[in-house]
Amino acid sequence: MKDLSFFVVERQQRVSVLRLCSEDGTNRLTRQRVLALADVVPQLASERLPLVITGNERFFSAGAELIEIAALDGPAAFEFSKMGQALMQLVDEFPAPVAAAISGYCMGGGLDLALACRYRISSPHAIFGHRGAALGLITGWGGTQRLPRLVGKARALEMFVAAEKITALRALDVGLVDAIAEDPVAEAVRRVASAGRQEQPS
Repeated sequence: MKDLSFFVVERQQRVSVLRLCSEDGTNRLTRQRVLALADVVPQLASERLPLVITGNERFFSAGAELIEIAALDGPAAFEFSKMGQALMQLVDEFPAPVAAAISGYCMGGGLDLALACRYRISSPHAIFGHRGAALGLITGWGGTQRLPRLVGKARALEMFVAAEKITALRALDVGLVDAIAEDPVAEAVRRVASAGRQEQPS
């Protein structure tokens, strides 16, 4: 098990489980956390084991750190956007199945991270949203492309432009999540392990 203060990596049934962690429990995607994740994901990719990304009971991730974003000038904001895009691409192109196991709030950049995964398994009490529009912001981490592919342009606009938050049941109904489970980590591990076995060459 590896503890890098931003996350913990565990092994369950030949699946890597990357659990986001933070002192305040919100698992915000700060610059340092994004860099740390962009460093560890290729290491995990080299092992070619399926991957589950999760948080805690109250927060998958509250998204990017707004105080950090507010302090950025134009060039720094562009670099931060590229950092986030690079992380999401690493997850999107991971060489084994990846699932997000989501409990609690999955917001902003945290939703972008979940969208980059192949599967999204939700607890019954999860909440999803992109609240940036309420603050005059829009994501630069790929969510504007990935969300419409899953839920359609109209519903994606509701979430992005109206900053709408949706429940787990609504997320399942519109196709944002693949399943709802009381133990989303266990279900995500089961799903990626099964998908990984199916994809192994015979």
